[in-house]
Amino acid sequence: MSVKSVAFSMAMLGMASGHTIMQAVGVNGKDYAQGYGIYMPSDDSFISDVTSDSLACNGAPVTSFTSSSEVIPVKAGDTVTGNWLHTLTSTGPDASADNKVIDSSHKGPVLAYMKKVSDATQNPSAGPGDGWFKIAEAGLISSSQWGVDALIEAGGVQTVTIPDCIEDGDYLLRFELIALHDGTKPNGAQFYVSITLMLLYDCSSANGWFHRWSAPRSRFPEARVEAHRRRLRSRESTL
Repeated sequence: MSVKSVAFSMAMLGMASGHTIMQAVGVNGKDYAQGYGIYMPSDDSFISDVTSDSLACNGAPVTSFTSSSEVIPVKAGDTVTGNWLHTLTSTGPDASADNKVIDSSHKGPVLAYMKKVSDATQNPSAGPGDGWFKIAEAGLISSSQWGVDALIEAGGVQTVTIPDCIEDGDYLLRFELIALHDGTKPNGAQFYVSITLMLLYDCSSANGWFHRWSAPRSRFPEARVEAHRRRLRSRESTL
């Protein structure tokens, strides 16, 4: 093998070692199995084309996904965690401990968004378009710490709180990590996106800032609320 080939191989290894994937979620300390309630990509590739529909719910260049028919029940105020690791098989530190979650050189923010949809299992077609609202962001925390650094310190666990005062119903919860180490180049920012399917029920109030992002509760008939609750009870009985 030539020196040029070795250099190219090392460069590609370095690129791959920086990737990450959110692969499991938890609610209030209860951890779900890998891929449960997640639109699961087959690998840890990133999105770089900010004009692509893939940016909403992940997509190309990832070649395959596993859809989920399971929707995870949550209430307003619940704590939801997304667990990021380098690869789908990273059950412990990789060959380099620095790379268990993502290479520490990949500085950038960690965010989370939600979108109300008619059926969370109809993903990714429900993702593109309006309706997304941000519920969490860890950007430049200090002059020396980014959200990615805090995520690594937390062992890859991203923690968000379901906001109060949004309508009951199906939601997509979008976890996102943006690596900016090549961000000065065209399409250089690396977007790592993972979608969790949520059913929000028993919201305690119809007032508040977040309510402005969704239709008035009068447009969500009580019969449909009760249907969601019945569906929730049925799902919980099978867990």
